[in-house]
This record gives sequence, structure tokens and C-alpha cells, in this order.
Amino acid sequence: MPFFTHDGLNFHYLDKGPGTPFVFQHGLGGDVSQPFGIFAPPRGFRLLAFDCRAHGETRPLGQPEKITLACFANDLLTFMDHLGLAAAIVGGISMGAAVALNFTLRFPQRVLGLVLSRPAWLDSPMLRNATIYARIAQLIRGYGPERGQELFQQSEEYREVLSDSPDSASSLISQFQNPRAAETVIKLERIPNDSPSRDRREWSSIQVPTLVLASQQDPIHPFEFGEILAREIPGAEFKELTPKSVSRDRHAAEVQEFVGSFLRRRCAVA
Repeated sequence: MPFFTHDGLNFHYLDKGPGTPFVFQHGLGGDVSQPFGIFAPPRGFRLLAFDCRAHGETRPLGQPEKITLACFANDLLTFMDHLGLAAAIVGGISMGAAVALNFTLRFPQRVLGLVLSRPAWLDSPMLRNATIYARIAQLIRGYGPERGQELFQQSEEYREVLSDSPDSASSLISQFQNPRAAETVIKLERIPNDSPSRDRREWSSIQVPTLVLASQQDPIHPFEFGEILAREIPGAEFKELTPKSVSRDRHAAEVQEFVGSFLRRRCAVA
């Protein structure tokens, strides 16, 4: 497995295909298998992703105070420098979208295009998510992942999410089932309370082609967050995805179609 070393950590990454680089980052609790599992780069594009701090095979945990979206964006910059990439299309799913947005606002000269899939943040923490993830972290710390999961599944907050979106409920349960759940629990306490920016007026400065994807029936990633981002980022495209709870296969096929078409139409480099 390829790694790059930075700030005392070994960051695991994947790299597939020749062409214009597209760094597509995973969500909270995920790893590189998430973007690589849902998207295959079209001809002429190179798909890249790395496991963020406290995720996947990136070890050790490092300094807890660096478990932030801005620090993850700094790690993305180092990743690009490691590969000798002057600029790339950047994007991500959920937390990965927040990292990509932060990166684009702070390092615009390094960005060729922006893909935000199922964003979970605007310009402040989403309190409902922060509360749920804090509860999951509390249960993992207090009871361990296995017993913590049992208690969480008995809770009213879990039943509410399950009623709204079985897929979102499954995503929450996966936080307990992560092999490093206890070791990396701090990510569930810090990341949901962060945000990619503190003033949405900054989004008007984004001048690269942008695609925003969102779906209904997804309380962790509100549909209206995608609509707001697409409206506030100049020239952004917005596409609605089939909810995963309706059809995971159709959802994945639409991500492939929408992102692939966007890259070919608006981000191809001659």
C-alpha cells in the first residue's frame, strides 16, 4: 500500500489512472475505499484519495488538536506536493466535501474544479449531527464499541434516524464497528463541531467549475445544504441523487454519471 509521511504520520493513499488529477475524499469514519468504491475515473482522469487523520490505515493518531477540517485540508496540500501536483480537481463525500471546500477557499490557486457530494456542513456546525456523534463517542468511551452499539440501538435518537433513513442509521452504526473505533473516537467529538468556513459570503470567491450533489431522505446530509451551496457558489451545477435508502445501486450509478459527465465537460485539461 502506498503511503506518504507528514507531521509524524504515515498517510495511506490510493492512486488510479493517468490524466488530470481528481482528489476525492471520504466521509467521517470512512476511508479511501468509499470514494474508490463509488466512482471510477473516466478516460483522461486520475483518481486519488488518502485516509485522513484518525481514519483508515493512516497512523498513528497524532495530535488530537489537529483533528480538524482545516488540518485535513493542510494534509491534502501536502499530499499534492508529495505527488508533484501543481493543481487538481478536489472533492469529497460528506466530511470530504467539507475538506474540499475549506481547501478551495484557502488554496484557490491549487484547484481546477470542485465536487461536493452530500455536504453535511454550511458555515457552522450542524447541531443535530454534533449531538448524535457526541452521544456515540460517549458510549464508545464509556462502554466500548460493542456494548455501546447495543445501547445506541435502544435509544430514541437512533430510532428517529432509522425511521427517516435506514441508510443513515446504518452509517451511524458503522462508527461502532470501525476496527479503530475506540482508538480514534476523538474524531466523532471534534469533526462534527467544526465547519469548513465561518462565513458563507466567502463562497462567492470560488471561481472554478463546481458540482454539488445531494439527496432527499438523508437527515445527516440535508438536501437543502446542497441547494444552498449550489446557489451561493458562482456557476455551480446541482444534481439530485436517488436516496441510498431507496436504491444504493441507482445512487452509485448517478454519482458515476453526474461526476463523470462534470469532469469531462468542465474540467478536462487539453
